[in-house]
Amino acid sequence: MEKNTIKEWASDDQPRQKLLTKGVENLSDSELLAILINHGIPGKSALSLAKELLLHCKNDLNAMGNMSVRSICKLKIKGLGEAKAISITAALELGLRRHQLIVKKDIIKSSQDIAEFLRAKLAHKQQEIFAVLFLNRGNRVIAMETVSEGGITGTVVDIRIILKKAVLHDAVSIILCHNHPSGNLQPSRADEMITQKIKEAAAFFDIRLLDHIIVSIDGHYSFADEGKLG
Repeated sequence: MEKNTIKEWASDDQPRQKLLTKGVENLSDSELLAILINHGIPGKSALSLAKELLLHCKNDLNAMGNMSVRSICKLKIKGLGEAKAISITAALELGLRRHQLIVKKDIIKSSQDIAEFLRAKLAHKQQEIFAVLFLNRGNRVIAMETVSEGGITGTVVDIRIILKKAVLHDAVSIILCHNHPSGNLQPSRADEMITQKIKEAAAFFDIRLLDHIIVSIDGHYSFADEGKLG
């Protein structure tokens, strides 16, 4: 006899059936994750594995999105091996890329327009990463490129590389962004100095510095919003 209700389906199939009958938007994070995990092990369903993984990430999908296949495997969750970890990381990266495409299509009018995407991309990185958004005349994002990666104590930014990339992208304005792994959102003196240097150098090429956004797990800080671009 065909199983018609969700409760009658095997535990690994219930999230899939719920998606079909109620729509993807009605699934919880753990149910969506269970579909990616696909199947559990004896005594532990895919949904149980999903909840266990979310617990390790403190129910933070941004944190999970920044985990590598290796780091997921290192959690030693029984039943969650490399194959499932690959499916999870691939799906989360697709979601991030979709968000990035939306950002590229939209006109950037404020720091909030871009801050959440930057947080998802950088906030949970354990080392400091400095990236630049390149914008066209319509204030739409052309590209985002990482220009420097450093240790947890800081990173070295080469202004020449930033300007070269801006010219190659035919950008008329740029937004600087980097993460603070410590969680502290306040800019350091070094952050302020490099911001001013990049602003002055970019001006020689008629390129405007629109903002410098610092992100962490606690939120974001905008130089423009705080009146620190001069």
